[in-house]
Amino acid sequence: MGGELLLVALGGCFLSNLLAAIRAREAPIGEVRVVEGTLAEAPPRYRQIRMEVQARTEDRALLEKLVTMAERACIVANTLRGGVDLEVRVV
Repeated sequence: MGGELLLVALGGCFLSNLLAAIRAREAPIGEVRVVEGTLAEAPPRYRQIRMEVQARTEDRALLEKLVTMAERACIVANTLRGGVDLEVRVV
């Protein structure tokens, strides 16, 4: 389904940027997961997309910094922003 592919594209783009930032800094962060998407009724569309980043780390501040960097570098997130309520946060 196209809607699911949109979320896969966003998640893949964001996660590849996040993992590259983690590896480049050799940051002690592991078991990273990204999730979410909220549908509107009519017309069918995403009214909000929320990515919640979960990871194993003892340095939450570093994780939050790398998440911000990955979000800014993600082409798909940059394209969607303005057309949909897009939120990225560490949980």
